Amino acid sequence: MTYIYYKGSTYTTEPKISEKKMDEWKHLATKKNWRITQLPNGYYQTEVNSPNNDTKWVDITRRETLEGAEAAIEGSVEHFSKKLEYVKGPKVVKTFK
Repeated sequence: MTYIYYKGSTYTTEPKISEKKMDEWKHLATKKNWRITQLPNGYYQTEVNSPNNDTKWVDITRRETLEGAEAAIEGSVEHFSKKLEYVKGPKVVKTFK
């Protein structure tokens, strides 16, 4: 993303995010939409339910341990939460006097 500053105004070259994409990110950023299943080979699979169908689960990753699977879900939730924050635009992190 490129920010262009011109005479007190800020413009961005970032294309607008569609409402459908925003809804998808909100769904993925909600931990209750995730689950972990154990596969026959002993591995753990992270899954997220489909936004349009609560009974359909989509597999995302496979991990050797339950802790690894939980960490993968935590990372995904954090990732999509940050994406939603960034869409709001730049935020002030420090001001000077």
